[in-house]
Amino acid sequence: MTAQKRVLGVLGGSGVYSMDALEDAQRLEIETPWGAPSDALVKGKLGGVEVIFLARHGAGHRLPPSHVNYRANIDAMKRAGVTDLISISACGSFHEALAPGTFVIVDQFIDRTSGREKSFFGPGFVAHVSMADPVCPALADALNASCEAIGVPHKKGGTYICIDGPQFSSRAESHLYRSWGCDVIGMTNMPEAKLAREAELPYASVAMVTDYDCWREHDGPVEVGLILETLKQNTVNAARLIADLVPRLGPARAPSPLGIETALDMAVITPPEARDPEVMKKLDAVAGRFLKR
Repeated sequence: MTAQKRVLGVLGGSGVYSMDALEDAQRLEIETPWGAPSDALVKGKLGGVEVIFLARHGAGHRLPPSHVNYRANIDAMKRAGVTDLISISACGSFHEALAPGTFVIVDQFIDRTSGREKSFFGPGFVAHVSMADPVCPALADALNASCEAIGVPHKKGGTYICIDGPQFSSRAESHLYRSWGCDVIGMTNMPEAKLAREAELPYASVAMVTDYDCWREHDGPVEVGLILETLKQNTVNAARLIADLVPRLGPARAPSPLGIETALDMAVITPPEARDPEVMKKLDAVAGRFLKR
């Protein structure tokens, strides 16, 4: 298959509210059928690659995790032409070896959120995408190579458990999640990763460790004030990571090894004659390729 132009989307989490290195940056105010995204998208170039950045929590970190409009964010990225999506977020660690400052390139998720809109599909148009392998291995490999290149402590592979928040875990919950084999804990990667798959966007996530959650009995509880210094250094390293990653990926892309760009071909169950036209209108960006077949 012929290589296509890459447009890299970057979702910035706690501490990552801008990409100052972008050249010719312009703000894009995008409306979606799902409401407003967290903020304006910022489009520019880095290393010859078109990049579109969105602050997940909005300017000034005004949106808590369960109030982020994940559907609007993903739709806006797709509508803006994004072909590959990188998530950057803060997290807690369940292992001594994953110390604060470590970047974990996660490859699995456990979704413990509730009350969040988790799909673009529903009554009138039903689809069931596979989430067996939620992360694009090509993007994960590139992130791993960039972590090695900039010398940041990192681990390739790991399970991220997503909770609603905004409160941190109780000690009992922290011990439970460790017993499940989770590596890190956060509040934002779900349903983000699920929605990216429905939008046929290859997705990868870098979880930046800020703390040990609260499973270490000799430690005090997790408090925002205690993690801010680590968060600041993580933010610096996140900028270095993206600066190395973008030219490493380059302006041309090959399809994801998982065939994510055609995920809906094996997911949609509602036949054309039974699809609700109003629902289809809302899916013009997310499922545009599939609907035009």
